[in-house]
Amino acid sequence: MKAVIFAGGVGTRLWPLSRKKSPKQFEKIIGEKSTLQHAVERLLPEFSPKDIYIATGIQYVDIVRKQLSKIPKENVIGEPEKKDVGPAVAFMMGFLSKQFPHEPVVILWSDHLVRHQALFKKVIFVSGDLIKKEQEKIIFIGQKARFASENLGWIEAGRIKKKEKGVNFQAFVGFRYKPDTKLAEKFFSDKKYCWNLGYFVSTPHFIYELFKRFAPHIYNLIEKILQSARTEDFIKAFTRYYHEMPEINFDNAILEQLDNEFAYVVVEDIGWSDVGAWEALKEALEEKREDNITKGKVLLEDSTDNLVYNYDGKKLLVGVDLQELLIVNTDDVLLVAKKTSVSKIKKMVEGFKGTDHEKLT
Repeated sequence: MKAVIFAGGVGTRLWPLSRKKSPKQFEKIIGEKSTLQHAVERLLPEFSPKDIYIATGIQYVDIVRKQLSKIPKENVIGEPEKKDVGPAVAFMMGFLSKQFPHEPVVILWSDHLVRHQALFKKVIFVSGDLIKKEQEKIIFIGQKARFASENLGWIEAGRIKKKEKGVNFQAFVGFRYKPDTKLAEKFFSDKKYCWNLGYFVSTPHFIYELFKRFAPHIYNLIEKILQSARTEDFIKAFTRYYHEMPEINFDNAILEQLDNEFAYVVVEDIGWSDVGAWEALKEALEEKREDNITKGKVLLEDSTDNLVYNYDGKKLLVGVDLQELLIVNTDDVLLVAKKTSVSKIKKMVEGFKGTDHEKLT
């Protein structure tokens, strides 16, 4: 079985720690390792390093290879420019389909936390075994919802169609994108819905053929790139044809057009959290809501429900009577915001373009 971990995002919702030069997935957000390193380590030792591939931006290849020294260099793929998830998935599936067309592959992301790793791996491998028998299928892995999230996508799952080694494979009914408050509460109370993680198991050949059918323009450009593989013209072709790619999400390009009969859903509590934003990181690490989550030299007094990260090793950060705040101190920026104001951080940072503050992005 192969695994592809996508690690190309910038992550402005974790600013000021996450910057263009070193996005969130490469930073020490949880403990003393990056979330990318955690994403790889939770696959080991069941996956061999040679079976793990990292898709990232060309500007981050050196960072990835330094952090993941056990992953073969040729397994780190640097895209020439950012073109959203659709082209990124198409290239990796095309790349793998030329070598391992019918071997199961799991698609994962580099900025998540998974607490229940044994169950997580069980779901992956049982799904992989089913894919070996049902090659023209895609299996979505969903997390049982813990609250009515408006910031995540949701999957509606139907009746149980198969049961393999204690894992239920349910009918796929459809996706529901970021809902408003009322709809999110409805989804949470209705056990048919789960969080959409963006994780799935299939084969490179099946996914690549879906691009050929539903997104032929992308497929044809990938074919032109792959035809020059292992030649001296590869980088030139990769750069030229990837530049012509549309900016489109994988869901929009492929999944919205896929007949539901070609998909299953596995819904489990794998302890998954999206740590791509400060408030999500707080929720992922806390035992109870009133807990303070801290990193570095931090001293809090009479304070509840705060996340305080201090990356300045020379200075003690002290807080008194704080409630529901996000405080992040780096060597050049101090961020102080309400937990409920995280969405404004991204908008503010995007507004730095063309100003004196653009160098901080």
